[in-house]
Amino acid sequence: MSCIFCKIADAEIPAKVVYEDEYVLGFLDIKPINPGHTLVIPKNHFESLSDVSEETLARMASASKKIASVLKEALASKCEGINLHLADGKAAGQEVFHIHLHIIPRYTTDSFGLKFPPHYGKITTEEIDSVYRKLRNLLE
Repeated sequence: MSCIFCKIADAEIPAKVVYEDEYVLGFLDIKPINPGHTLVIPKNHFESLSDVSEETLARMASASKKIASVLKEALASKCEGINLHLADGKAAGQEVFHIHLHIIPRYTTDSFGLKFPPHYGKITTEEIDSVYRKLRNLLE
């Protein structure tokens, strides 16, 4: 398989692993937004959020919580916050199609963040209600 994250999980490619259990692996990102930027991946290949098992997703969340809690202690600069980011699909910014969760240490001065589009906050009540009804029906 040519998936770079599968190769890391199989120890075919070196990585700075900070966490490992039976299901997931946490390692430092090679292009970090800030020092300590960590990726958490399942050891088995799942391309997207819709593919990953509930158990594996829960393990990813648990590992991310552990890593995030120690990042604040580990960083000399004492980060002021943490972002968890999962991009699911090309339109969401996913570049490696092996599900992964970013743990990003944050600082008020780091100039990183989401940029909201011009239509932010301008979705009509009717559109919100329509989506609400559809979601409620599909999730019941």
